[in-house]
Amino acid sequence: TVFYLPGMAPVSYCSKEESQGGKCLNAIKLYVNRLDSVESVIPYDYDKFDFCVSDKDDDRPTENLGQVVFGERIRGSMYNVTFKDTRRCEFLCRKEYKPADKTSMEKLGFLIKGVLRNYQHHWIIDNMPVTWCYEVEHETKPYCSSGFPMGCFVTADGQQKDACLAYEVLKEKDTRYLFNHVDIVISYNPGTGMNWDGARLLSAKVLPRSIKHPAEGNAVSCWGNVQPQPVFIPKTDPLVIKYSYTVSFKERLDMAWASRWDYILDSMPHASIQWFSIVNSVVIVLFLSGMVAMILMRTLHRDIARYNETSVEDPQEEFGWKLVHGDVFRPPTQGMVLSVFLGVGVQIMLISFLTLVFACLGFLSPANRGALMTCVLVFYVCLGSPAGYVSARMYKTFGGEKWKSNVLLTAFLVPGVVFSIFFILNMLLWVKGSSAAMPFTTLLALLLLWFCVSVPLIFIGAYLGFRKPAIEPPVRTNQIPRQIPEQPAHTGPVIGVFTGGILPFGCIFIQLFFILNSIWSHQTYYMFGFLALVYVILLITCSEATVLLCYFHLCAEDYRWWWRSFFSSGSTAFYLILYSMYYFKFKLQIQGVASTMLFFGYTFIISVLFFIFTGSIGFFACFLFVRKIYSIVKLD
Repeated sequence: TVFYLPGMAPVSYCSKEESQGGKCLNAIKLYVNRLDSVESVIPYDYDKFDFCVSDKDDDRPTENLGQVVFGERIRGSMYNVTFKDTRRCEFLCRKEYKPADKTSMEKLGFLIKGVLRNYQHHWIIDNMPVTWCYEVEHETKPYCSSGFPMGCFVTADGQQKDACLAYEVLKEKDTRYLFNHVDIVISYNPGTGMNWDGARLLSAKVLPRSIKHPAEGNAVSCWGNVQPQPVFIPKTDPLVIKYSYTVSFKERLDMAWASRWDYILDSMPHASIQWFSIVNSVVIVLFLSGMVAMILMRTLHRDIARYNETSVEDPQEEFGWKLVHGDVFRPPTQGMVLSVFLGVGVQIMLISFLTLVFACLGFLSPANRGALMTCVLVFYVCLGSPAGYVSARMYKTFGGEKWKSNVLLTAFLVPGVVFSIFFILNMLLWVKGSSAAMPFTTLLALLLLWFCVSVPLIFIGAYLGFRKPAIEPPVRTNQIPRQIPEQPAHTGPVIGVFTGGILPFGCIFIQLFFILNSIWSHQTYYMFGFLALVYVILLITCSEATVLLCYFHLCAEDYRWWWRSFFSSGSTAFYLILYSMYYFKFKLQIQGVASTMLFFGYTFIISVLFFIFTGSIGFFACFLFVRKIYSIVKLD
């Protein structure tokens, strides 16, 4: 259930006479948003498809940074909706496409392309999505989608595709149909006996239809024996398309305004499967984690007790992980890069934690559009100091002296790579004319936030980190490195690294499926409580799996644990990439080279950040573990 916080207060509606006092509104604004498709990653503005648009450009709500980044382009519409004013078959606008007009034919061609790619409208009334509810196979109740199609088509062999399956009349072979008429039903709570004036809207549902209106004038006919409106490239006579709409109101007393999102969220398919699978996954992961912790603690307790036994008559010979005490804290190779990754990893940890806290409190509900991305960007900018501090402190612990290079790499290496890839993908969207292409002013604003806020905070954090003394190891490091014995194949670096990511990925892949659905299939994601639980389990499993592998390698007298601990838990990102490839192949219908490049480009950015995030978890768990065991064992 989504609840509302200050800043998203309810709006009351009433008749025109009652609205004179200003306590309630009579006009209901219908906003239109960009159109997207599950067959293409490239969204487009509403007016790109030559729909009916108003000449006024000042009826646009203010969009936050997150909405702009996600490609939302909300604008006012020509639909005239007033409270309790029923409208029957209202004419909206008329479009005429002449074969001799090249510009007209280009617009028509783009409209047909949108129908073939199953592009979806996204309308908004009273900060609620206008939903299209339809029956889903093997589901007991209809699924209410936050978008509805602009049309559908029938193949040359008579197969109905997409929304055409829901209409018996849309069956002519090799035909594209445009949904040029909508029936809008708005339900409301009259507020009888409540302490507010007027009524409050509960839902807005739409039924799209394809109707071929009379070509002459502005006359429209929506009832009776009407024919569907096909769209095609005309040869001689112009193609005339008229848009129309119907608005009706329905009073409901069985639903409260605060729970008006429930009918959308409860209708999502596989919701029950998600509950069962997550609980099942939590039980399995907790059970395995308990076993790992128990075995590790029992074995360690026996080792430490054996190492600490001192007897003059029977001196103990060093063996196992105690043998490498003089090399276990030898600084790693490429300590500069590792320290930079660790600083950025801590920053990502804090960003994800704080974002989940705000999401669980309801600040990032679906009603607060763009709040999630805005929150992430703000936290990234403001959490530069922890990244600089951790990077500097770890680099000093590794014995590094090039502190200027460390600070600059922390500020620019990972953000620079991510921004460069994002800029290339944004250029691709620019070329395609997509609404998802970020405007130049927004890019400039992001760069200013990066250089003027984040970078100085990183410098401050690094300054504080370098002022602190280096973290002293509990044992001395030998001057001459110890020779590492030949390792068996199953403890080799490749197998060991990729083994460490299996268990953490096993606890997140169910949530990952629903997150990918929300990103690429445009479904609403709202179960942040479960996501927070999975986040905690991910921290535990990454830590325990890495510590267990680290212990086995130390027992095999292999003291090169610095980078290995980072890669062991960081390999979870490798399985993330594999699962994304599987999801792309079998769960999506994305077509086109540009959409494929965008999918894998954004997936690569997510995977890089996830690699640094999970790798840092494993490293710090292993770092604390190694320091602990070598600090409590007695050494000569």
